[in-house]
Amino acid sequence: MSNSKMRASALHHQRPAFSLIEVLLAVTLMGIVAAVVMPRLTSHSKDTRINACHVYRGNIEIQAELWFRNRGKWPAPNLRNIGTTARYFPDGRPTCPVDGSRYTVDPNSGRVIGHDHGK
Repeated sequence: MSNSKMRASALHHQRPAFSLIEVLLAVTLMGIVAAVVMPRLTSHSKDTRINACHVYRGNIEIQAELWFRNRGKWPAPNLRNIGTTARYFPDGRPTCPVDGSRYTVDPNSGRVIGHDHGK
């Protein structure tokens, strides 16, 4: 076989591949993108937990009002009586998604005490 035929045959069997520089460049770019995106995701995560706490507060106040209408008195401040009733809270007494603390209600109004988390 002649040299030109061997080269043509060798070129025909070569597979396309990435060079080391191309791979390093791609990995570097992915690292930069991750460094920019991750802080945004974690800050949204905290905001999401704070918003979930506000939703829980609203749900607790609605359930406390239902309890008051059905029973003629507000639930216990620590929600021990309403929290164990599946009709009001099927999953048990809720806890704050921000700090894991239990909710308490004002015994005169049925409103949740605290849990504003700076908003």
